Amino acid sequence: MPFYESVFIARQDITTAQVDGLTETFEKIITDHGGAVKKTEQWGLRSLAYKIKKNRKGYYVLFNLDTPSDAIKEMERQMHINEDVLRFLTTRIDEIEEGPSAVLRAKDRDDDRGRRGPRDFDNKPGFDKKPEVADKPKAVDAAPEKAGDADKAGDADKAGDADKEGEDK
Repeated sequence: MPFYESVFIARQDITTAQVDGLTETFEKIITDHGGAVKKTEQWGLRSLAYKIKKNRKGYYVLFNLDTPSDAIKEMERQMHINEDVLRFLTTRIDEIEEGPSAVLRAKDRDDDRGRRGPRDFDNKPGFDKKPEVADKPKAVDAAPEKAGDADKAGDADKAGDADKEGEDK
């Protein structure tokens, strides 16, 4: 019999018990038609790339199946009828992968890695304090004082010009 990989997404507002019920229903359809479910993985509640039927999240479930094609057709027909299933995709594969799927391996890898970025300074050794601000006032440059002196000199020149005008009259 051929091998298949099937993933379905269930609505976000159903309970995990209902997701388990859906999973059992689809497994029963496969076994009733003479197939076998080799592996079942629940990936949990994950964000969708875009809204599907007004849902932003969904429960993902993966099946690895060894079954005839009419069992797949019946399972997909039942998924299409069920209101709790948002999307499904079934693909024929050459062989069933042993161990966890790539999604679960990536999830485990992300948990082992430390967080990165500037917001993680609180969690890393050596970065437990924010940079200290210097309490000393900044040194005042001499240039602004000279500019102020020039303004005073300019005011004096204006006053001197006014005196000269008064003398001429």
